[in-house]
Amino acid sequence: MHVLLVEDDAVLADGLTRVLSGHGMAVDVVNNGSQADAMLQRMEVAVLVLDIGLPGIDGFEVVRRLRARGSNLPVLLLTARDAIEDRVRGLELGADDYLVKPFATAELVARLKALVRRNAPQPAVLALGALTLDTFSRRARVGERAIDLSVREWAVLEYLLQHGTRVVSKQQIIDAILPWGEELTLNAVEVYISRLRLKLGDAGVNIRTIRGFGYMLEALHG
Repeated sequence: MHVLLVEDDAVLADGLTRVLSGHGMAVDVVNNGSQADAMLQRMEVAVLVLDIGLPGIDGFEVVRRLRARGSNLPVLLLTARDAIEDRVRGLELGADDYLVKPFATAELVARLKALVRRNAPQPAVLALGALTLDTFSRRARVGERAIDLSVREWAVLEYLLQHGTRVVSKQQIIDAILPWGEELTLNAVEVYISRLRLKLGDAGVNIRTIRGFGYMLEALHG
């Protein structure tokens, strides 16, 4: 996971580089907006961590130019500004998320991983047993039978299918399916799982509860 970090505070940049590197990420660091804009035109990265207050062009202008070039690169803004107008402006320009300084580094790492997951290319059709999800047409079927899913039910089922037979926790589901700024309780995840089990019926798959860990999809045989 390649991160471009744009931060003019050398101490903070060094600290964040060590934290992100400790989580297996490759980090390039620049300290001004003009240099960041130039690098983004010649190199590929997985996610951009961008301070708003920068020498040269500011973070807002970096985002504006990035989106004007048609890039869908995930962008997380860092800012010491607490004015809601700045947050709104950043998101309207095309940023995907933001953190207000000071912030917990664990939250930064979690948000970056979530942004990259959400922007990773996915196969058009996800399938297990008789269950198929067409991610382009947004249609779910069990064999020839269509399944009517709510937006949240679809998101939970899609996430489970993306992870095959791996166990995922309730918190991982929440982090993956929620747009920025929304909230969802762990109990609500249980409700969506319960509804999905009822709707899957004869799909030949089961959403298995792994107590203390989370959920996994498994194909039923026989």
